[in-house]
Amino acid sequence: MQFTHEHLALQRTLKRFIDTEITPHIQAWEDAQMFPAKEVFRKMGALGLLGVSKPAEYGGLGLDYSYAVAMAETLGHIDCGGVPLAIGVQTDMATPALARFGSDELRAQFLVPAIRGEAVACIGVSEPGAGSDVAAIATTARKDGGDYVINGSKMWITNSLQADWMCLLANTSDASEGGMHRNKSLIIVPMDTKGISVGQKIKKLGMHASDTGLIHFDDVRVPQHYRVGAEGKGFVYQMLQFQEERMWAAASTVQTLINCIDATVAYARERKLFGATVLDQQWVHFKLAELKTDVEALRALVYRACDLYVAGEDVTELASMAKLKAGRLARTVSDGCLQFWGGMGFTWDNPVSRYYRDGRLGSIGGGADEVMLSIICKCMNVLPGKAA
Repeated sequence: MQFTHEHLALQRTLKRFIDTEITPHIQAWEDAQMFPAKEVFRKMGALGLLGVSKPAEYGGLGLDYSYAVAMAETLGHIDCGGVPLAIGVQTDMATPALARFGSDELRAQFLVPAIRGEAVACIGVSEPGAGSDVAAIATTARKDGGDYVINGSKMWITNSLQADWMCLLANTSDASEGGMHRNKSLIIVPMDTKGISVGQKIKKLGMHASDTGLIHFDDVRVPQHYRVGAEGKGFVYQMLQFQEERMWAAASTVQTLINCIDATVAYARERKLFGATVLDQQWVHFKLAELKTDVEALRALVYRACDLYVAGEDVTELASMAKLKAGRLARTVSDGCLQFWGGMGFTWDNPVSRYYRDGRLGSIGGGADEVMLSIICKCMNVLPGKAA
């Protein structure tokens, strides 16, 4: 994949926005453990940054997914993980299925304001008893007249404390009627609907600028025409939505890790150790070279997955590989770099320690490493009991 002048122009626009509207406020947002999503998203929407790959008829730029990858990569210049994650939820996690399968009425009502930045979206899949095991969700949406009546809970929901609507995965029939993969539907749920309550704001190890909530649904009533696409297809739609989520997660990790390495090089060049600098030690600069090589290999994997996705191919295997490798590198690169900072690496406000804390989510959220490995094995046809 080669970035064109148009890709680079998009990246420059976003980088200017980050430098002026985000970077000066990061520490305050980290301390507050929340950032003003509505304010930031409105400004991004005005620049066309929240719908680069969404249909033009609904306010998007109508560009192919390579532009979304270019944007995700540039978000890595934000020196915290929480704000990019919140943006990614809006652009690549809560809205892809709505844009692809939603009715014209539903897209006009919910997708258009999300692209404009006038509404904050969140994705409701994970639950207290079902995270990576999506098929095990227990939230129900039973029909009553022309409505769905929703009961259950969703947990680890990014943006949920500020969201205007949720793209909710719920069981719309009994598993006995078609199995646990065929009884689920995606439903758009306005967050001001009666019966929705916030159980708690979750205090996390990292991603502090991103609000994360436990949300309860108690006889929440929404019209059945708020369903995205066909009833019973929610699991399939969510799996397709995961392709974009996982490519976004990998792409957004690349620049973050490059910045982590660059910051470490600069510090190691100045830090004195036994009459020389840390960077003067051959094994140190060899280690940093190896880490950067790993990151560039990840970038190449992301670009290959994106090329095939733009060409219309199923990239479940490659997207899972990219997500797996990104989560692993977020851990090993930040940990390896932190070591070269010595005691300073163990301080809270050190930028590399923030990368270390924020990056740990990469191997958990959006499907844990073990789930990615299972998906890859399934694509390879090497699961136990399967023929080679």
